[in-house]
Amino acid sequence: MMKKMLFISLLGIVSSTAWAQNCILPLWEEDPPNYRETGEVTIWDTSDIVRIRLVQKPDLAVFLPSAKNATGEAVVICPGGGYRILAYDWEGSDIARWFSARGIAAFVLKYRLPGARNNIVPHQSPLLDARRALRLVRYHAEAWNIDPEKVGVMGFSAGGHLASTVSTHFDEGDPGSTDPVDRISCRPDFSVLIYPVISFSGEFTHTGSRTALLGEDPGQELVKFYSNELQVNADTPPAILIHSYDDSGVPAENSLAYYQALRKYQVPAELHLYPYGGHGYSLAIGKGYLATWPDRVLDWIRYITEP
Repeated sequence: MMKKMLFISLLGIVSSTAWAQNCILPLWEEDPPNYRETGEVTIWDTSDIVRIRLVQKPDLAVFLPSAKNATGEAVVICPGGGYRILAYDWEGSDIARWFSARGIAAFVLKYRLPGARNNIVPHQSPLLDARRALRLVRYHAEAWNIDPEKVGVMGFSAGGHLASTVSTHFDEGDPGSTDPVDRISCRPDFSVLIYPVISFSGEFTHTGSRTALLGEDPGQELVKFYSNELQVNADTPPAILIHSYDDSGVPAENSLAYYQALRKYQVPAELHLYPYGGHGYSLAIGKGYLATWPDRVLDWIRYITEP
């Protein structure tokens, strides 16, 4: 209990800092779309890694490099957790700090999970939140030393499914909106997909993520909509995919299917299939050369965003 209270107190301190520094920013100042008040509360479990359940109000944790180190690139990070939890530090803030230390602005998305009763249509909330996060980063691009044409999305496992969903279901903004954030494009300039769930229709799908997002018996139209290898086209952003051959939780065929779809439409793509690692290894610290995967991603981001 003391650990939990301390963590919440620290978040409060971070939230009160100036916007030019690291902070936690709500995605919407008012209630988010597709939301109803139910009396539920967000649950934080800090027993080993930080796991978040029943997210009520989505937000964005901001990790900015110093202005002199900023490269102009930015990435919105979607932690995994099977659409049931968010592995918030393991696949979120730890990753964001790694990127920020290398000059890339990083943002951890605390997105709503479909199992919370506050969702009106459960499967819609994660995508709404991811779209808003990308718009919000671009809205603050000048203040945060970001090039608005170098804003990407990154996701792990089910967070990789969300990242690939916003990469295949984006829009250019609503020019008639009274909210200036909603007038901005939510198309990622690039995607970083780490052992991602991609397909909800193939035999290699992660059924736990599909059931959590869509329910026990979803219609075929909805299954196809969220099978992102089927949604790729020539406008889909470039992607790098990282997976392990021995991943028994989310088979590597997910990454292979997305990679092949990108190749079909001649979208630049890179795939690294490691011979070991299993599923859910975060930064892979202490795991031999698997721990070099973030360097491969950094090299690729620099390559894909260069003029």
